[in-house]
Amino acid sequence: MNDKLSSTANLLGDPGRAAILLRLMSGLALPAGELAVTANVAPQTASEHLAKLVEGRLLNVERQGRHRYYRLAGAEVADAVEALLVLTARPRVSDAGAASLRPQVGSLGYARTCYGHLAGWLSVQIVKKLEERGMINPYNAKAYSVAPSGRQWFEAIGVGVPSSAAAQKTLAVRCLDWTERRHHLAGTLGCAIYKRFREFGWLIPERATRVVRVTLEGRTQISKLLGIAVG
Repeated sequence: MNDKLSSTANLLGDPGRAAILLRLMSGLALPAGELAVTANVAPQTASEHLAKLVEGRLLNVERQGRHRYYRLAGAEVADAVEALLVLTARPRVSDAGAASLRPQVGSLGYARTCYGHLAGWLSVQIVKKLEERGMINPYNAKAYSVAPSGRQWFEAIGVGVPSSAAAQKTLAVRCLDWTERRHHLAGTLGCAIYKRFREFGWLIPERATRVVRVTLEGRTQISKLLGIAVG
């Protein structure tokens, strides 16, 4: 167990490999060439990094013709990367009063993708409003429970809420946001809300980064829907 932990830590400790993992937090499958640019390394070096990450079970590779596309091996990898970001972003004792890292990280802290769901200030505000209205409530350290009023709200915007017991574990996951230091909504519902808001044309993800832009229509409609003052 200790050897495996040490091996994984070594994989994550290289700046180039860390950059690749962060880029793939978008949930997309990307080619080696694009990831080489992201990591600012030569294609051969990127290939070596990718081979190690695949061998370490942090990435999966998909072959389509002559091309190979890489993605995170699963949500647990994204969770681990996000947890490390929380640790590395912890304030020094002198910074203990700081509530958010958003001023330092700019657009990335406002709204970004986190393995298929929305993260950042906007996502934390969505959770805050849903909690204030009693639609979701912290069930335990890892999940939210969805109230009947919450189920109606989700279904009204076209997001189905599975009722089977098997689906509950991953339905509404609490994910600690590393820039806001508060929880945002992950899991099935988190991914579904992000997808739905994109379908409405309210959110547009940037191709080359994890940043998500809020459209003018999105600012108006999200404000109407949840009472969030979207800047």
